[in-house]
Amino acid sequence: MKRNQFYIVPVTALIFAGMMSCRNNRETSVQTGGKPVAVVTEQVKHVYPSADITVSGNVEGSRTVRLGFTVAGRINSIHVAEGQKVKQGQLIAGLDPVNYEIARELADIQVRQVADEFDRLKAMHERRSLSESDFRKADFTLQGARAQLRLHDKNLADTKLYAPISGILLKKLAEPGEIVATGTPILVVSDISKVKVNAYIPENQLSQVRIGQTASVRVGALGETYSGKVTEVGAAADVTTRAFTIKVEVPNPKQDIRPGMIAEVALPSEQGKQMLAVPVSAIRRTPEGQTYVFVTGNGQAFQRNISIGAISGDKVEVLAGLSAGEAIVTGGQQKLTNGSRISVTNPSPRR
Repeated sequence: MKRNQFYIVPVTALIFAGMMSCRNNRETSVQTGGKPVAVVTEQVKHVYPSADITVSGNVEGSRTVRLGFTVAGRINSIHVAEGQKVKQGQLIAGLDPVNYEIARELADIQVRQVADEFDRLKAMHERRSLSESDFRKADFTLQGARAQLRLHDKNLADTKLYAPISGILLKKLAEPGEIVATGTPILVVSDISKVKVNAYIPENQLSQVRIGQTASVRVGALGETYSGKVTEVGAAADVTTRAFTIKVEVPNPKQDIRPGMIAEVALPSEQGKQMLAVPVSAIRRTPEGQTYVFVTGNGQAFQRNISIGAISGDKVEVLAGLSAGEAIVTGGQQKLTNGSRISVTNPSPRR
């Protein structure tokens, strides 16, 4: 009985092995002799990496001024509304002038009084009836009174606020009736005949940006692209982002570009060296993370491991594993295995 068991085990193993061999033969037959897989191919070639640097930024006016009165008081009137255009020298706001008018009148009276006293003392000085020191004191008193009058004249004039630049009123920070202190900003005016795009550029690309460099600026809100120039390059990086500030000046004759809009800045830089590249879509990975592509030849596709480098647009640099001129699969590779039969279905070139 033990002898029978000894022979049964090898026979069973042989039968199982024969079944597996038949199965493998059938799978290989299906893989190499079945219907070809339709694929799209492309030749491996050398390309120049994209040289454009693209960053996003915010639009701001070429000059933005926060305006306030140089004297304190109650706001009497504001003559412009937000978004309204203003011209240089235009009256845009005023304070209640009554207190300053009264102070000016008192100073004028003081000047007249001191001037009369000075004239009387001057006559005495000419008759040598007044000492030189007393006459000098009278002269200084008159000069002080006149200076006070000029100061009150200026304070009265400063109750009116005029636009120092032409532009638009961006923001109104106060309303008539409010009491404001000296220098408190109440209006923000921006010159937008030219605008600046304030953007940040990574530190590893800073060497490719220079003042005076031409830039292409696209404003998404307007659907327009404008030409500008780099006018400022930051000297120090932002502590958190490690990026540098750049400013690109853009002419705005129609004044349709407004502060606060988002703009995309494209800066052409020097062209990099050639690299062997393939489309990103052609790259596959094994479960272990090895990158590979399918190389075509004799109606079949063969898996080949490659090493990749930098990505530029829709291309990825190939460091090893491929040569220029070889054809690789760029579409339909999801259905392929090593050695699959293929049929190339590349689209016809447009005429």
